Amino acid sequence: MRPLTLTKPKTMLPVAGKPIIQYNIESLRDCGVTEILLIVNYKEQMVKDYFQDGKKLNVNITYKTQEELIGTANAVSYGEDFVDEEFLVLNGDIILDTDLLMSIINEYSKHKPDTLMVLTEVEDPTPFGVVDIQDNIIKKIVEKPTKEEAPSRFVNSGIYIFNKDIFNKIAKTERSSRGEYEITNSLDMQIEDGKVVRGFISDKRWLDVGRPWELIEINEHFLEGISTKIRGTVEPGAHIHGNIRLGEGSVIRSGVYITGSVYIGKNCNIGPNCYIRGNTYFGDNVHVGNAVEIKNSIIMNNTNVNHLSYVGDSVIGSHCNIAAGTNVANLRFDNETVKILIKDKKIDSGRRKLGAIFGDHVKTGINSSFSPGVKVGCNSTVGSDVLLYNDLGSNKIVFVEQIHTIHDKKDSKKTWRIID
Repeated sequence: MRPLTLTKPKTMLPVAGKPIIQYNIESLRDCGVTEILLIVNYKEQMVKDYFQDGKKLNVNITYKTQEELIGTANAVSYGEDFVDEEFLVLNGDIILDTDLLMSIINEYSKHKPDTLMVLTEVEDPTPFGVVDIQDNIIKKIVEKPTKEEAPSRFVNSGIYIFNKDIFNKIAKTERSSRGEYEITNSLDMQIEDGKVVRGFISDKRWLDVGRPWELIEINEHFLEGISTKIRGTVEPGAHIHGNIRLGEGSVIRSGVYITGSVYIGKNCNIGPNCYIRGNTYFGDNVHVGNAVEIKNSIIMNNTNVNHLSYVGDSVIGSHCNIAAGTNVANLRFDNETVKILIKDKKIDSGRRKLGAIFGDHVKTGINSSFSPGVKVGCNSTVGSDVLLYNDLGSNKIVFVEQIHTIHDKKDSKKTWRIID
């Protein structure tokens, strides 16, 4: 998720007006689960400041800090003094709806295994923990097998219901070759000990948020279901075709044309004379200038998109300033799907349209342009007339250096320079 997670925990990235993890907290509440322990570490104060004790969401939230990031089993062990009996464990970067959570809880209540593991079927199980399952009972878990070694196509989803026996197994679990305490090793010990580890294959879909374009896809998913609620001001002459959420203190100015579902936070200034296309999310204190077009994008708090700019299928961080005439392209010339660099490897997003990913505090110069799939790190500046084809790291400046001779314009040329 970098550069988006350089300044925020992944679970606090905004989707349709809420941090990712809030969707799970609300679903748990709606299933009757109100005692919640959040295991935190990275930028934990941001989580604590936002949710506090949970009372605003009608739940009770407790926090514990995982001192070292040494595996899921270690993280689960922090709950031993918190739970009295059976308890549910979720990864923070997946989103489950209430119906799915309720079906998981009902499955556990019906069969009362020692552990219930939620499974999903995939085409290629080789990157996952794959289960050998017979009559819904898990006999073995194989981590990242070859295709020939994979016992099935059902893989561990990272959603569990445990009883307290799991803590005994975690206490005996040794570090893996990765230097982590793996929960799957603890589960293998349960299986060897004759405990019942049951698999639950659900036909209900959950949403996994692991890469930047998945944030756009989940934003699309939630915005499609919003209803119109206007708490700000819509000036005469604005045209709205679709459902919108407009926060307090926000203004949609005359000449603005909105199509599809759009979420606009508090104290935003939209327009005049701009085109906002669904499914677009604006955080709080966002300014969109005259004759701007924004499509299917996430624009985070305190960001300005100034006049005559285009932003398509992109994620723009907080406190960014997009200068006049900036163009963020979202479509390749060859119409192929857009690839994006993640951990020094080009990954196919599967999306035909995907724009740029900006971290926080990015500034662009007038008439700058960005190719599809480009990432720009935090606190970086892209100067006027730059056409950025490749990723730019954090705390960089790139600008056009013009070199010319006074007497012969044919010798004029432009070069690019990046400054740390």
